[in-house]
Amino acid sequence: MSRIILYTRFNRFWHWTQALLILLLAVTGFEVRGTFRIFGYLRAVNLHHGLSLALMTLVLFAAFWHLTTGEWRQYLPTRVFLKEMAAFYLTGIFRGAPHPVRKERTAKLNPLQRLAYLGFKVLIIPVQFTTGALYFFYPNLNAHAWPAGFLWGVSTLHVLGAFGLLAFLVGHVYLTTTGHTPLANLKAMLVGYEEDA
Repeated sequence: MSRIILYTRFNRFWHWTQALLILLLAVTGFEVRGTFRIFGYLRAVNLHHGLSLALMTLVLFAAFWHLTTGEWRQYLPTRVFLKEMAAFYLTGIFRGAPHPVRKERTAKLNPLQRLAYLGFKVLIIPVQFTTGALYFFYPNLNAHAWPAGFLWGVSTLHVLGAFGLLAFLVGHVYLTTTGHTPLANLKAMLVGYEEDA
């Protein structure tokens, strides 16, 4: 067995911190919407604002890190092995078929993961940040300058984005179990390396 170094310390810090912040934002956000009660409305609102600022800060640092280290290349879409990965996830994984794409330090993500992360980074996160900022600053804006139903539309988009984040998270957790052992991918994201099967 050989070790493949996949994830740097910053990569792991950014990944786990982002996951924790997204989960806490979901909890506080759905409490603000009245789905359940844990912190109380006002405290949930304040926590949600603070957590969103923390996530925005983390995203900016991570973007800087991705750009300066060249890690942004990990997310470039490719069609190479795209059909094979789709077939693997649809049927091959249930038959014990080998994984069609081998992880490498310079190519940690398979073609479907690249597409999912790209959507996450260029669609879901910007929608959440934009709608969250509009919702937050709405009381300071001239409400008469916006069309009727504007705030409802912003709120609806923000909630849809939250469901998108949760769907991404659920899919992400499921796909974590598709390594050469059910916990191999999780272990790699915790310790930074993966052992070849």
